[in-house]
Formats: sequence, C-alpha cells, structure tokens
Amino acid sequence: MSELSLKKISYLEGMSEILAIRRVVFQEEQGVDPTLEVDGLDPTTDHCLAYLDNQPVGTVRVRYLNQHTAKIERLAVLPEARGKGIGKKLMEQALEVAAQKNRKEVVIHAQEYIKELHQKLGFEQVGERFEEAGISHVKMLKRLP
Repeated sequence: MSELSLKKISYLEGMSEILAIRRVVFQEEQGVDPTLEVDGLDPTTDHCLAYLDNQPVGTVRVRYLNQHTAKIERLAVLPEARGKGIGKKLMEQALEVAAQKNRKEVVIHAQEYIKELHQKLGFEQVGERFEEAGISHVKMLKRLP
C-alpha cells in the first residue's frame, strides 16, 4: 500500500519539485509554452505538494486575488500517480489554505475534461468554455463558509 502525504510549502522551499512536476504535466504532456506556465507569480502564492512514498508527485498553488477571493491554479499530478485521488486531495488542501486566509470565494479555470472533479468539491461552472494556453477551460466558483 502506497503512503500519501500532503504538505503546504513555500515556493522557495519546494521550487525544484514544483517546477519539475509542472514541466512534465503542462509543458511536456500538454504542450503549454513555458513562458505561459512559469508566469512569475509563484513566489507570491501558497503551494501544496503531494508525496507518494516520499516522492513528489503532485502540486497546486493558491493565489490571492483580493481580500475576498483566492484562485487555485496549476493543479498537476504526474501520470504515474493518477487515479489515486491525489488531485482531489490537493484541491481539498488548497481550499483549506484559502479558508485559513479568510477568503470567502475560490475561483478556478478548470480544464474542461476534469470539471466533474471540481463539481464534486462544490464548484459551479460560471460562463462558457474558453481557450487558455490552447486548452479548453471553464471558469468555476465555490463559496467558502
């Protein structure tokens, strides 16, 4: 049985693991331009890393748009670690991080193929689908208690 652990981490502390996971998922797998993926905002955001048997396999970041709203971004799980609920656990932790910062609303730009995961976490689609980095996305919103 594999052991999963999650950790809130600063960008500087986890930069090499964060960027390695995102490079595989976004740049290599999905063909996202590195200049779009590495946007310079990472140092100002909170990050979570998922470890499977002490190996980093997933990441997500939480960016604060204002005093009321957080945006969860850059959810990525390595191909070999998918299907184990790691993406869901990372999203749950990111929601917890946003709530701890007293944000009342969380927005995401979810890749359209995975919007059902976010709906199960209480997100609702707002607006129509759109292209971001050449990939179909939907804007989703969740209000926090």
